[in-house]
Amino acid sequence: MSRMKRTDRPYDLVLFGATGFVGTLTAEYLATHAPAELRWAIAGRDEERLRRLRDGLPGGAEPGVLRADVSDPASLRALAEHARVVATTVGPYVAYGEELVAACADAGSDYLDLTGEPEFVDLMYVRHDTRARETGARLVHACGFDSVPHDLGAYFTVRQLPEGVPLTVDGFVSADATFSGGTFASALGQFARGRQMVTAARERHRHEPRLVGRRATAPLGTPRFAPEVGAWALPLPTIDPQIVRRSAKALERYGPDFRYRHYAAVRRLPVAVGGTAAVGALFAAAQVPPARRWLSDRLKPGEGPSAAKRARSWFSVRFVGEGGGRRVCTEVSGGDPGYDETAKMFAEAALSLALDDLPETAGQVTTAVAMGDALTERLRAAGIRFRVAASR
Repeated sequence: MSRMKRTDRPYDLVLFGATGFVGTLTAEYLATHAPAELRWAIAGRDEERLRRLRDGLPGGAEPGVLRADVSDPASLRALAEHARVVATTVGPYVAYGEELVAACADAGSDYLDLTGEPEFVDLMYVRHDTRARETGARLVHACGFDSVPHDLGAYFTVRQLPEGVPLTVDGFVSADATFSGGTFASALGQFARGRQMVTAARERHRHEPRLVGRRATAPLGTPRFAPEVGAWALPLPTIDPQIVRRSAKALERYGPDFRYRHYAAVRRLPVAVGGTAAVGALFAAAQVPPARRWLSDRLKPGEGPSAAKRARSWFSVRFVGEGGGRRVCTEVSGGDPGYDETAKMFAEAALSLALDDLPETAGQVTTAVAMGDALTERLRAAGIRFRVAASR
């Protein structure tokens, strides 16, 4: 493996899809919080909209402007060759994401995205992990609410527990927020592509090296009342537990036998029952193309709620970890998860890849593996709380 930290590239960081809703929030965050010496640019297919965005950024920030289009692979290759780190908000990723992953893997450029699509992540591992390891590129998926709080929260919890012993961690997610049009579109796409998702997971399993002498699992779990958080726990079949399991496979600090389960925490039983029924109805509707198109039109990618609505939103993920005779309860919490905090997590992850002294990794890696402590500290400094709630 050769690390290709090219100082001759024009930009340390390029944000692709900057004129979308979350992309604009990310650009505004970077304009406010990135160090003055950072060489960065915004990119997308409409150069005029990019220049209008640049002109309106806070603090008089003047990032570069690059034109690139997912339908033009040559423009994506040029984009990757111009940057040490490429951060993309352009989804659904299974439809629009692969050419940029391939370009970054070939160019040795670090790549990160906001996907919550297991099929896409598995396909990118099979098709581009080997090349990225050859060039030193780090391919880091799920760098927003999917799956930073859960991946780093489990990592933070594990670090409070004894080393070298079997460990279990359960995560319980609570939130009051509206999620993005891109997230909704990705969820509908996943619901409609169940067969393809299973096929991609099986193909990944055939390519992944097997753990020797250790085990890491993420079973779905069953609905139950969880007295440890005082709420009904409903299994969440999102990408998050898969990401946590991959971190556990890669890092020996998770112990010889690690298990993670992922739940939604719901205080009232009628709400829990209604939520389960709603997800079931959404899954069923996604199988019917006209119904799926109608649902897609209700909240389109690039759309989002007002700043006032986002200011009232919040999230909390409680973790209960056990092992070696010790039990610890931790929490990761913050504001609006679907937009403001996702933009913050995404921007800080990109800055961490571009600027921090990180472990030598390459290929498809998770946030905990690639950035671990450095990103945790960045997020804490940015106002996302990581705390130990109780231990014994």
